[in-house]
Amino acid sequence: MMRATLTATAAVLLVCLAVGLCVGEEDGWIQLCDGKTFEGWKASENADSWKVEDGKFVCFGPRSHLFYVGEHAPFVNFEFKAEVMTTPGSNSGIYFHTKFQPDGWPKQGFESQVNNTHSDPKKTGGLYGVSDVFEAPAKDNEWFEQHIIVKGKKVVVKIDGKTVVDYTEPADTKPGADFGRALDKGTFALQAHDPKSKVFYRNIRVKKLP
Repeated sequence: MMRATLTATAAVLLVCLAVGLCVGEEDGWIQLCDGKTFEGWKASENADSWKVEDGKFVCFGPRSHLFYVGEHAPFVNFEFKAEVMTTPGSNSGIYFHTKFQPDGWPKQGFESQVNNTHSDPKKTGGLYGVSDVFEAPAKDNEWFEQHIIVKGKKVVVKIDGKTVVDYTEPADTKPGADFGRALDKGTFALQAHDPKSKVFYRNIRVKKLP
């Protein structure tokens, strides 16, 4: 009986981890969302642009940014992973080394673009305005993994395991330069871009690095 109970428990844990509904640590990875609520997250203007549905964050509406404000922030060196799905013509983004602000486009940190078919030529994975990608590495209506690695002056972005950005910040760049586009420390934010863009996020997790 004990063995059967342990086996059943293990199976449930594996399913939870697979769909990103569990909060916890796995080999240093920390889940940043529970799949049910916005606990640990705070939306800026137009908070109604965000919903939680079936274990996913859904952005669909006027401009808004959903900032991680939980106990694990801030982040300096890290690996960040999220499963993302865009719908046709949608635009979004994942900010890092940013900080909460009540409205407007985040002024601090970098944006890793989420855009496969929106009219903006800067596509998924690129560091917006810094190291852009002009050919979409993923498709609409299909889940893909966006993996951001920051260590020191180096940023690597991978889409489904393929490196699309390998950027090294100039040695003389200082925090606060170029409207805050400098590697320093901060949190993450997900972007609701406009009322025509609908994007899904799930299994959002991070691993802090030395």
